[in-house]
Amino acid sequence: MTEENHVIDMEEQHTKLGKVEISPEVIEVITSIAAAEVEGVATMRGNFATGVAEKLGRKNHGKGVKVDLGQDGISVDVYIIMNYGVSIPDVAKKVQDNIHQTLRTMTAIDLIAVNVHVVGIQLETQQVVVDNTQE
Repeated sequence: MTEENHVIDMEEQHTKLGKVEISPEVIEVITSIAAAEVEGVATMRGNFATGVAEKLGRKNHGKGVKVDLGQDGISVDVYIIMNYGVSIPDVAKKVQDNIHQTLRTMTAIDLIAVNVHVVGIQLETQQVVVDNTQE
């Protein structure tokens, strides 16, 4: 792992063709998508800048994720908003498992920690269905 370049050096991936490096932004995107696909997660929390960028039509797939390239290894923090009525501990565990498994499968990276921060609950908006058919 080379912190000067902010790139993750895949030490076991050196071949005769060269080496493989993975940017932390790639880890953010994979982590964000893996967290968002768990049932019970309403959305990922972004900051003000990502909110403005999305209003302008620019999608940020890495929002709500912080990657830490520490001396001991790589850890990720995810900031999520859950749906009302779900079991927060169960969904958080599924988020951790899905992120760990997805990153292991796609990048061969073993994380030292997946920290889930539940920063909000999204209430369901009630839709009123009006039947306009006449009998």
